[in-house]
Amino acid sequence: MARGGEEVFAPQPPAGHRDWYAHEALRAIPRLVLMVDKNPYSPTYGCFDRSYWHYRTMDFPCGMNQEFVLPLALAYRMPLPHNRYRGRERLRELALAGVEFARRSSHPDGTTDDYFPFERALGALVFSLYAMTEACLELDAREDRFLEFFARRGDWLLRHNETGKLANHQAFAALALYNVHLLTGEERYRRGSNAFRDLTMSWRSSEGWFQEYEGADPGYHSCTISFLAKLWQKSGDETLLPVLKEAVDFARHFMHPDGSYAGEYGSRNTFHFYPHGFEVMAPYSRSAAEIADSFLHLAMPRRTRYYNDDDRMAAHYVYDWMHAWRDYHQGDRPGPVRLPEKTEATWLPEARLLAVRTPRYHLVANASKGGTFKAVSPDGAFAGDTGLIAELEDGRVAVTHLVADNKAALTKDNQRLTVTGVFQKRRSPLPTPFRQVLFRLFLLTVGRFHANLVRAILQRVLIVGKRPMELRFRRTLEAREDGILVEDEVRLPRGVHLRRLSAGTDATSIYVANSNVFQESVLLPWTHFDEDTVRELNRERRIRISRKIDAPPGKRD
Repeated sequence: MARGGEEVFAPQPPAGHRDWYAHEALRAIPRLVLMVDKNPYSPTYGCFDRSYWHYRTMDFPCGMNQEFVLPLALAYRMPLPHNRYRGRERLRELALAGVEFARRSSHPDGTTDDYFPFERALGALVFSLYAMTEACLELDAREDRFLEFFARRGDWLLRHNETGKLANHQAFAALALYNVHLLTGEERYRRGSNAFRDLTMSWRSSEGWFQEYEGADPGYHSCTISFLAKLWQKSGDETLLPVLKEAVDFARHFMHPDGSYAGEYGSRNTFHFYPHGFEVMAPYSRSAAEIADSFLHLAMPRRTRYYNDDDRMAAHYVYDWMHAWRDYHQGDRPGPVRLPEKTEATWLPEARLLAVRTPRYHLVANASKGGTFKAVSPDGAFAGDTGLIAELEDGRVAVTHLVADNKAALTKDNQRLTVTGVFQKRRSPLPTPFRQVLFRLFLLTVGRFHANLVRAILQRVLIVGKRPMELRFRRTLEAREDGILVEDEVRLPRGVHLRRLSAGTDATSIYVANSNVFQESVLLPWTHFDEDTVRELNRERRIRISRKIDAPPGKRD
């Protein structure tokens, strides 16, 4: 079956070909069109929050979802291979209907909500503002009502920020404001863009990474690289180029030999990989070209990339893939990041991350997260460990993977890491009908006037708040050529007894919307220590558990 001489179902490109970006992006378009209210007579025409307009299980629309307009606009405009959506006027109409719905559904000051009413979420605002302004630039849609709406949002950004240090939001705010400047011609938005750029730079480590709440998160780091690279393309701001080079060099430590990237060892547990920034930087950085080639040669064709395709996040990386196809570097392509002939171990003291590449595998461990680690061979992840997790007799759950000021010691060759610290209480508060009623009442009274106060409280409860417990641990990791030695020591105080003890492969304990996604490593089995081990610990108050994790033999071609 064909339309206009093109195959309806496009063939998969060969491994390493730039068309993988387009292939995966176009596969997502039906999902995004499904999400939008397509009826011009509906009061929610252009709304991409299906749980609001269709299922009607939500009492307000999520403003973040309106970023879905950009993939539709790009599919309409771009000459992507096998793009059967190009020039389809209905697609253009739906993209602009999405901008119009955002205009009508936003608060009078231009702000929008993400997870709860009156949130005025900066993240949702900048993600959707960039997508809508970029869509209008692509479609040459400069209607006065759109420009007035973008100006209102831009003016709010000039006066406000959010609690917490999330550098990717600041970089995206700089990019969104620059787009508002391009559409309106107003100089104040360019100055505002520069201010957010400078704030992003102030949260940069000398190791090249950007702060994400409590440390370095390689996943969100790739997002920040993409946003700053887009800004550099638009503004020509040469101060960004050396910053991007250093950021790319940092990212290289977390590109795995099977093409997967990042994971639970980051401060925010994310697997994000946005390739566009690496394509933009490929002419200036061999590392950037290697990273991008790892994605094209391995992650895309072998399906080792991460999947974050739920209704709320389905578009995050789609337009980035389209931009990566457009700006694919045609010059020297060095191929994927490869394992070395001899072991290379790098300790990043500010990030507190250890990256070890042996001839057979790649290991990354985080000392701040209790020695959480992942080990990946060219055949895939063979070891993942997010630290110890224990259930006490009183029902409390204790974990070692929350970011903390643990003591860390390394051998001279950086191949043996010892981490010492205390367990933290794992909290997992869930909504109930009664709690939701109380929360909504709070939002309708206090919260609607103090959005940042609500955000700070939720961050404290769900993300950065800590409750140290009496249990102590010490973990030692040793990277050998044939595998990894792990020794865990647990000490119990008097009167504390455990019901069970495990080492998880994908356990997390803070709220991050973009964590707990799919990558093959999440299918690695947990280690559940047997009843005899738990009884011995309860009796002796101290135990040492040693494990050897063998690396797969040899490299895959």
